[in-house]
Amino acid sequence: MNTNPTIAINLETKKHFEILDGLRGLAAIAVVIFHFMEWVYADLSQNFIAHGFLAVDFFFCLSGFVISYAYDDRIGKMGVLEFFKSRLIRLHPLVIAGSVLGLLTFLFDPFGGHPELYSAGKIILVFLCSMLLIPLPVIADRGFNLFSFNAPSWSLFWEYVANIVYAFVLCKLKRKYLLLLTIISAVVICFVCYRSGNLLGGWSGPTFWDGAARISYSFLAGLLIYRSQWIIKNKLGFIGLAVLLSLAFIMPYSKWNIVSEPLVVLFYFPLLIALGAGTTLAPGLKKLCVFSGKISYPLYMTHYAVLWMFGNYYTNHKPDTTQLTLIVISGLCLLLGAAYLVMVFYDIPIRKYLNARRNKN
Repeated sequence: MNTNPTIAINLETKKHFEILDGLRGLAAIAVVIFHFMEWVYADLSQNFIAHGFLAVDFFFCLSGFVISYAYDDRIGKMGVLEFFKSRLIRLHPLVIAGSVLGLLTFLFDPFGGHPELYSAGKIILVFLCSMLLIPLPVIADRGFNLFSFNAPSWSLFWEYVANIVYAFVLCKLKRKYLLLLTIISAVVICFVCYRSGNLLGGWSGPTFWDGAARISYSFLAGLLIYRSQWIIKNKLGFIGLAVLLSLAFIMPYSKWNIVSEPLVVLFYFPLLIALGAGTTLAPGLKKLCVFSGKISYPLYMTHYAVLWMFGNYYTNHKPDTTQLTLIVISGLCLLLGAAYLVMVFYDIPIRKYLNARRNKN
């Protein structure tokens, strides 16, 4: 789930945080595996990656750190309009791609679905809303997601909101006020988790405002980490931090979620980002981390179309454990391959073209 810019910022004067790139890619893979397993285990207490959904909160925190790092010293010179253009060019091509893929799988899913129950006008309206990031939770066959044709877009909606608030308010905010807002948001996160029993909300109509709470704290925390220079020098490296991040996703799902999930979001994820920004990367892992960061957003924004087909297949055919394992592993590999193709042949060329047009004006 952030939603979100890749860490690799195209600024020669800026240092690359390749380890944070790698962690972002790991989080994206965790989301995909969680979505596979979500169909298999309705009871999350049986799911080995029951907290994979918290990867979205990690994305949000990472996004705050990266936005502050990339734009705090530039947004005043570039202006709000240019900032919005840069964010749209970075984020929106894959919003559109995910919507198109979602529409196609909705109409032509070989394993199920009922597109005939919906009028052409309603399908077109939902598709347009999906491409424009306008929440419209009206399709029952898609679980009444805010964005029926690409469920993960809910986090991009809030990413856009956070970017708008950053451009008009947060980029100018003094650190003491930023800290106050972060503390208030932390209280709200605890309330949301206590009320709902978890932090899984944000993707549907009834949990819409949970998404606001989730991005408010994590995005603000990311900004605060960078502006306060809470960067912790360490020797954990990518492997050590990848293990620590994975522990958050495989944490057991239990009645203690109202305690464990806020602790992870409020303290553990910001700590990992501070550690990730302060550790060194083994030279042999640099290419892996950079590639992982680049493919994370395409993977996140294109995988869910296939997940609906998987869900219909699993519901109708109930494959045994061996078959299921092979399906999930091969499905993950295919999704990674598809994300790579989308990145190379669609996302990168589109962004290059749009940036070239923007620079001519």
